[in-house]
Amino acid sequence: MLSDDLDSARIPSPSQPRAQEGRFQRVKVSILGRYMLADRREFPCQVLEMSPGDAVVIAPVPGIEGERIIAYLDHMGRIEGTILKQVDGGFLMDIAATARKRDKMAAQLTWLANKDVLNLPEDRRHERVVPDLRHSTVVLDDGRRYNCKIIDISLSGAAIELDVRPAMGTPITLGRMRARVVRHFQNGVAVEFAAAQEMLNVVQQNLRVMN
Repeated sequence: MLSDDLDSARIPSPSQPRAQEGRFQRVKVSILGRYMLADRREFPCQVLEMSPGDAVVIAPVPGIEGERIIAYLDHMGRIEGTILKQVDGGFLMDIAATARKRDKMAAQLTWLANKDVLNLPEDRRHERVVPDLRHSTVVLDDGRRYNCKIIDISLSGAAIELDVRPAMGTPITLGRMRARVVRHFQNGVAVEFAAAQEMLNVVQQNLRVMN
């Protein structure tokens, strides 16, 4: 992600999210992710317009007005809020966030809206670390479960020691997080999380196995 000290003066102002009469201006984006409804059902989604205060989401199941939503979005991480209204093919949701997080979201949305025009570089690779908790489980979509050992993790994925080698692209659940296999190596596999996590301690917490 971009650092907090993004020099906004270098970005064209028409595409920059900003507060206007108490509301935020949305920018057009194309962000993939997953969202969870109040009944804990999960579905893929795509965000077409977004500001630090709300988002227009294309979704297979639109939910109902007032329903709480949690989403994990590429580039943005975890967001949460409520459905304001249904729109064609999805819903409009508000975003509950602190002022600091809204500032970070505004910077990232500015980058997303302008990176093609200004030829801005892609996000830096996420730092890999060895987690405090290294033992977890991998569950395949058919229900097969395997113990595994975490070699290292980042905000976007993990390397794990595993006795089996699921095919490339195979969806799995690592601990409580959805992921897919992106690489094989001698003692295991590398996986990419369904959506980059906002904070590394969130990743480590979600690797814990539910009893």
